[in-house]
Amino acid sequence: MINAIWVFMIVIGVIVAALNGRMDLVTNAVLSGAKQGVVVCFGLLSIMVFWLGLMKIAEVAGLVQSFAKVLYPLARFLYPSVPKDHPAMGSIVANMSANMLGLGNAATPLGLKAMRELQELNPDKERATDAMCTLLAINTSGLTIIPATVIGLRMQYGSAQPTEVVVSTLLATLLATTTAVILDRFYRERERKRWGGGR
Repeated sequence: MINAIWVFMIVIGVIVAALNGRMDLVTNAVLSGAKQGVVVCFGLLSIMVFWLGLMKIAEVAGLVQSFAKVLYPLARFLYPSVPKDHPAMGSIVANMSANMLGLGNAATPLGLKAMRELQELNPDKERATDAMCTLLAINTSGLTIIPATVIGLRMQYGSAQPTEVVVSTLLATLLATTTAVILDRFYRERERKRWGGGR
């Protein structure tokens, strides 16, 4: 659906530009957009290498494992149907950790891995389990303590205070995640009552 919306917007833009005799603007926008995309990617690459390097140091020093241990009780509360020793629990905690550190690029593959492992526990392969829905809600809302990617973008564009978004990002994502968890539990209970069971 998103692809269709983008194609529609591009086609409409080209048609309007052609009707107004301004195809030069479309050409310039395409070329400058491609150039800017490469510049931003290289800028973000340095930031991601820096943060991933710090994460690797933290992992070797045992800080990531300590952080995961802190998150584990919360994960057990949010995902009661997942066995505590199942690999999915480790992937879920790792995904939560990456999101909290603002490493969305690292969180995505961890989230996909967790979803695959949750699917192994799923007795009905055609229907998402409670844990899968919770993972999607929490991963999408993404509680972030350190918005590393946003800070990197702000540095890339010359912000005088690239870290000033930390508090507002924390508050916004805390509200989003709290709302996601509440709605997840609400709809889960509603479906359980509706069907007379639960997963």
